[in-house]
Amino acid sequence: MKYTQFGRTGLKVSRLVLGTMNFGPQTDESTSHGIMDAALEAGLNLVDTANVYGWGENKGRTEEILGTWFAQGGGRRDKTILATKMYGNMAADGDAWPNHDKISAVNIRRSVDASLKRLQTDHIDVYQFHHVDRNTPFEEIWQAVDVLIQQGKILYAGSSNFPGYKIAQANEAAARHGRVGLVSEQCLYNLAERRAEMEVIPAAQEYGLGVIPWSPLHGGLLGGVLKKEAGGKRRKDGRSASALERTEVREQVQAYENLLDKHGLEPGEVALAWLLTRPGVTGPIVGPRTQAQLNSALRALDLELSEELLASLDEIFPGPGPSPEAFAW
Repeated sequence: MKYTQFGRTGLKVSRLVLGTMNFGPQTDESTSHGIMDAALEAGLNLVDTANVYGWGENKGRTEEILGTWFAQGGGRRDKTILATKMYGNMAADGDAWPNHDKISAVNIRRSVDASLKRLQTDHIDVYQFHHVDRNTPFEEIWQAVDVLIQQGKILYAGSSNFPGYKIAQANEAAARHGRVGLVSEQCLYNLAERRAEMEVIPAAQEYGLGVIPWSPLHGGLLGGVLKKEAGGKRRKDGRSASALERTEVREQVQAYENLLDKHGLEPGEVALAWLLTRPGVTGPIVGPRTQAQLNSALRALDLELSEELLASLDEIFPGPGPSPEAFAW
């Protein structure tokens, strides 16, 4: 397993991140535990989840599945860098009250205690804010984070879905008070969606944040979707289905699959391997529903993409170009 420094922290983490959002909604507890065991054995040590995973009336279920896995012992918790997120309303549907969502100090306190209980652990390594809260000042957020760190409930704070300017605001506010600030950003980033290269990733690099891209296959669009469609296996809902209704997207994806077919490569594995070549990226989040999907993701770690292939991928899915030049006319 290949490990890398997690931003400016002292943590060494695997170059793939095990995402768990399918555990519960699509993968039962026993199978989820098996996938986590296999991932840990393969060396994946950074596990990402969120308090809302499980969704709907089952919000929190994914954290509970991780909790029962940790409870089995065998060094599972000690070997895992645990990251979870908070922001969404965790109250039962129809029972929402003020301060049951966003990242006010009161909801940070309430949410971390609830997550620790579900996860059956005494601390969270990286506690992430799932979205921006425009109504809560960062001074309040960092004060709440300081308390949690002093109590030993969390070690670091991270962000998810933050624009570049919010990363800057958050860390400048932290620096004014001598605090560490954000240590990671979890953003939408893949071959087909490269806008993060304009501001988010440069901001993360400037402030020393680790970048862990979510949706590396862009909702399945980069996972061989047309080949699956031809075989009658493609799901008829989700991002890939709606995107493929646009002619230009379908042509891009067809060119992508044709290119990789010529090289004898699997689209999903190449999409992950491409992210591993990108500046500033710690490691993409993979969310396997099955053991086979985990095995495919692991193969991407050993896949070396030639300069010629990388150039061809850029031609199919051109990025915005470097900042600030990308903003020029």
